Amino acid sequence: MARTVIDVDDKMLAFAQQQLGTTTKRDTINRALTIAAAISADDRARALRWLQENAEYYLDFDVLDERERAGL
Repeated sequence: MARTVIDVDDKMLAFAQQQLGTTTKRDTINRALTIAAAISADDRARALRWLQENAEYYLDFDVLDERERAGL
């Protein structure tokens, strides 16, 4: 794990600790990073599901096949 020196807003840190149920700066920041990463992964998963369900309405598969055969 890397050691990093940063300036943190003390009021925002206290609020985050209250919301996350953490007691140390390290735990609070690591929990917030974990949540942020999970949200991002969830967003990507939702977007992929949407694309899979709706691809036929937005993608022209004949054109994509031609481009793939042409090596483009």
